Amino acid sequence: MAKKKKAKSGGSTICQNKKARHEYHIDDKFEAGLSLAGWEVKSLREGRAQLVDSYVILKNGEAWLMGAHFTPLKTACTHVVADPRRERKLLLHRREIDNLAGAIHAKGYTCVALALYWKNDRVKCEIALAKGKKQHDKRADDKDKDWARQKQRLMAAK
Repeated sequence: MAKKKKAKSGGSTICQNKKARHEYHIDDKFEAGLSLAGWEVKSLREGRAQLVDSYVILKNGEAWLMGAHFTPLKTACTHVVADPRRERKLLLHRREIDNLAGAIHAKGYTCVALALYWKNDRVKCEIALAKGKKQHDKRADDKDKDWARQKQRLMAAK
């Protein structure tokens, strides 16, 4: 009898940074791996992560995820002192890091984390180059969303 293959959790989203999409114009997106500790992976499997105030900094030629909060599980990390807000290394190619550094320093972009998701049993982080929105841009986006919702309601009513 053939063995069943383990169901892969590819593509399932762990968490998203909705605030970043509201606060910034998103330009270029990158997919980065994350260097994690064992307790962090276990808490991600439980879905205990937040990217609300997270951003990416570049130092010493490496990319670091700052401000992400991974809530430690009480059962998973009994022997380790877990820091839920520690900086985590992002795994990117040198060419991608150079592109990020050039855009951040020369063009005034900010690098933010948009989402964490599973891809072939590995945790990936979607990061993006972004520029801040002005208040009137945010109001215009809210009006567009409201109009799209009203259109859906009108179409459903017919």
